[in-house]
Amino acid sequence: MNALTGQELELARAHAQSVVRDLRKAMPKLEDRAIDLILRQARSHYAWTDRPVSRETLEAIYKITAAGPTSMNCCPARFVFVTSDEAKQRLTKALKPANIDKMMAAPVTAIIAYDGEFWQELPFLFPHEDRRPHFEGKPDHAESTAFRNGTLQGAYFMIAARALGLDVGAMSGFSNAAVDEEFFVGTTLKSNFLCNLGYADETALFHKLPRFAFDKVCEFA
Repeated sequence: MNALTGQELELARAHAQSVVRDLRKAMPKLEDRAIDLILRQARSHYAWTDRPVSRETLEAIYKITAAGPTSMNCCPARFVFVTSDEAKQRLTKALKPANIDKMMAAPVTAIIAYDGEFWQELPFLFPHEDRRPHFEGKPDHAESTAFRNGTLQGAYFMIAARALGLDVGAMSGFSNAAVDEEFFVGTTLKSNFLCNLGYADETALFHKLPRFAFDKVCEFA
């Protein structure tokens, strides 16, 4: 653990506060078109063009994803980018038949996974206090924390990809056990969900499905 102290800590805090204030001043909120791009008018896609996705783009998506909040900055998500024909064939073993063609056509399929022993990295990620005792010897607590925060990071990943101009299509029609057997044997990782990634063929889209109104699902307490 190597936490900042003294004047270094005060300078770092002052810089962080200044960055947030300056950003809020320059851009109080996103424009409507930006919100449309990442969520409001964005769609889940099932058909893909053959336009490739570069490693540089995937790295940029990850860097945005990694900036999103997780509890205690635990960052439990792990990402496997399935791009090769050999890896795609391995992944087909876990998919429901209806999802195989969707995955095979996508330039990239990301396995969004999480590390059940994320807490081992907390001295690096949360250096000002040793939080490992909160999880050591408590596998159920570690599992729920990893799954919850890894799922959050998966959502950040999808929004980040859309923000950079890509399309996404998340999939849950597969066997987690089969994915884990094929890709994560001998590790502390478990799969959460899959996400196809690339540049979509919009001709496969159908109309947008309904969403609940505010008063249907929201209340004040």
